[in-house]
Amino acid sequence: MDFTFTEEQQAAVEAARAVFSGVAPDGVPSPALSPGAVAEEFDRPLWAKLATADLLSLVLSPQYGGAGLDPIALCLVLRESAKALARVPLLESSAVAMTVERYGSPELGALLLPGAGRGEVVFTVGANGRTGHDPAELAVAARPDERGWVLDGVQTGVPWAQCADRVAVPAHTGGGRTVLALVPRIHEGVTLDDQVSTNGERFAEVSLDGVRIGGQDLIDADGAWDWLRGLLATGTCALALGLGEGVLAMTSAYTGKREQFGHPIATFQAVAVQAADRYIDLRAMEATLWQAAWRISTGADGPLPPSGDIAVAKIWASEGVRRVVQTAQHLHGGFGADTDYPLHRYHAWAKQLELSLGPAAAHEEVLGDLLAAHPLG
Repeated sequence: MDFTFTEEQQAAVEAARAVFSGVAPDGVPSPALSPGAVAEEFDRPLWAKLATADLLSLVLSPQYGGAGLDPIALCLVLRESAKALARVPLLESSAVAMTVERYGSPELGALLLPGAGRGEVVFTVGANGRTGHDPAELAVAARPDERGWVLDGVQTGVPWAQCADRVAVPAHTGGGRTVLALVPRIHEGVTLDDQVSTNGERFAEVSLDGVRIGGQDLIDADGAWDWLRGLLATGTCALALGLGEGVLAMTSAYTGKREQFGHPIATFQAVAVQAADRYIDLRAMEATLWQAAWRISTGADGPLPPSGDIAVAKIWASEGVRRVVQTAQHLHGGFGADTDYPLHRYHAWAKQLELSLGPAAAHEEVLGDLLAAHPLG
């Protein structure tokens, strides 16, 4: 494998840095100051800038106005977005768009993808199931009828569902298959209820009661949901890495200027060792992230299916980002708890990312099952 980034991927990073450089983390709703309060809308001006910079169409093929780049490029952009706590559904919308192009019909792609690349169509995903602990595809039932499909069920914790145009909903059929429905947000039988999120962003419980959709709005292809779920998990790891790097940089700057006994506290061994341990965490998060993203991008086979690499990456991301923000809070002392300082917002986002799509323990179980089913000896 070669983890050297291409010129196109590096150009995407530079474009992302230019766009996110003007984003201030203090614009993020603070759950510490306003428990239960959420923003009504994601950052639409930033979304427009991403579209203008061709970052929303980055992973779409040229026939839809995109650059035809891969999940690695998306993860590079997500990494930069997390450093600024960018309040946009970049991961969800891009991941669904890639899945529609890869597994959907040409008609569905022509209907939705050009607008998605221009920022005019926004996607989100119901990936948490009814409770957040059960498989998402089991939370909604899909049955065919003479006019298409009928959906019944509930998906919880759907990010920005109130602002998206389409919600990608995995559903199980009577034959045991999993299909992926692209449900319009405003549609008969669709109900959205606001939910409180850890990071202060807007989430919803999406209820589907006899929702009828046409066959053209459903992806009935083997592997579509597994691929989308893996892409979401890998993108979450990229967000965790970017957030952790931003927090460690913030901590380095603080400890370098905070003096005690006439010396910057960064020169104290106890402080330096903790910072070094967190740097090692970030490098492990980075290595496992690119391994997973590379496997998704290339479809390369190995001793374990790609889900094994994704599980390893999510284990490191969940544990690593938690340790990074905990150490940052410790080294900042009381200053880290000051709600006028952005660290507490990063901490709330880190907890959301740690648990999103399953904590480390859940992915350790996945990895254990894979190892048992695919002995390496």
